[in-house]
Amino acid sequence: MGTGYIVSLIVTGVWMIIILLIAIPLDRKYIVKENRKINYKKTTIYLRWNIFDTLSLTIAIYTIICVQALNFLLTNAEATIENPYVQFFTNQSQAWVIVTVGYLVTRVSMTLKSIKAHLEDKDDEA
Repeated sequence: MGTGYIVSLIVTGVWMIIILLIAIPLDRKYIVKENRKINYKKTTIYLRWNIFDTLSLTIAIYTIICVQALNFLLTNAEATIENPYVQFFTNQSQAWVIVTVGYLVTRVSMTLKSIKAHLEDKDDEA
């Protein structure tokens, strides 16, 4: 295992700890659950910008920087997979692209479910 790979694992671990330190209290405080299912009518956090969205935007920007740094290194003829910087940016780019896309899909899904629940609530009132 190369130096870049090991450093990348450490950085990924730190990022994951930060994400979990934000996500767990956010889930406990703002997500209304009944019978272990989210009640989208009572949960309004999906309809507004929150700290987790800001964190996800930060991770997306970090991912873009990693990909651009990797592109810059690969345009250099001397850069190979043995280069610790190439190892680091390759691993970071792969990991955070997957996390960012996964979050985007789940966020859009939950937002649409919340909108649907709130629209059904409005229809019941009319």
